Amino acid sequence: MAMDGSNAEELAIGCFVSIKTTLSDEFQGQVITFDRPSNIVVIQEGSKGGSRRNIRLLKANYIKELSYLGQAEDPLDVKNCYLDLNSLRAREELAIRQAEAESERIGVGVTSQAQNIFDALSKTCKM
Repeated sequence: MAMDGSNAEELAIGCFVSIKTTLSDEFQGQVITFDRPSNIVVIQEGSKGGSRRNIRLLKANYIKELSYLGQAEDPLDVKNCYLDLNSLRAREELAIRQAEAESERIGVGVTSQAQNIFDALSKTCKM
């Protein structure tokens, strides 16, 4: 179901929704925002009571089924919102290092079969 002007109001900020994607993922959450130009909806999963929340960015045209579950006032609750920037920077640095290490394992001028063999071997032993 591609989200267009006729059903975008179902993604009003603060509403609780149940979503099934075209990739068969199913989840429930609260809409934080819906960006029409990029067609991206931001969903906060889990309860507001917990200290950690999962935020999911989803291209709206990947929504297969959408069920409205209810409405709430403030999806962000900014007085209790906290981002651990040090933790986020550490995760970013780790992801960059992993991507660099993976890119170094890609052979130049080798066949895809040879690369597949190398990849399989590198999983079984430390190099």
